Amino acid sequence: MEKRKWKNKNLGEAFIHSLQGIKYAFCNERNLIIQVLLAIFAILIGIFLKLTITEWILLSLTIGMVLFAELVNTAIELVLDLYSQKYDETIKRAKDISSGAVLVTSLVSVIVGCLLFLPKI
Repeated sequence: MEKRKWKNKNLGEAFIHSLQGIKYAFCNERNLIIQVLLAIFAILIGIFLKLTITEWILLSLTIGMVLFAELVNTAIELVLDLYSQKYDETIKRAKDISSGAVLVTSLVSVIVGCLLFLPKI
């Protein structure tokens, strides 16, 4: 049976490729840098306000959700740019939708942050 061209040889190789993807996105996507900085700020506020374990879980899941959405958005945009450099209304809609997913997760994270932090301030 023939192996697929892009298949990872082992778990370590898959992990390295994942880290390379995160590094690429971090070095090339301004919004991801902003979101990571905001996540660090939220973590520092959480330390200062002495969040409970449940609150840390909520904060961690929220941060992870936003970063996940941004990474997926970046991947979608790269694939669509590879498909065509010309303006195409369908490609625009797909990029807008994936960007909208990031916006929704970011707004939810603001709500979660307010619910976690405002009562403690």
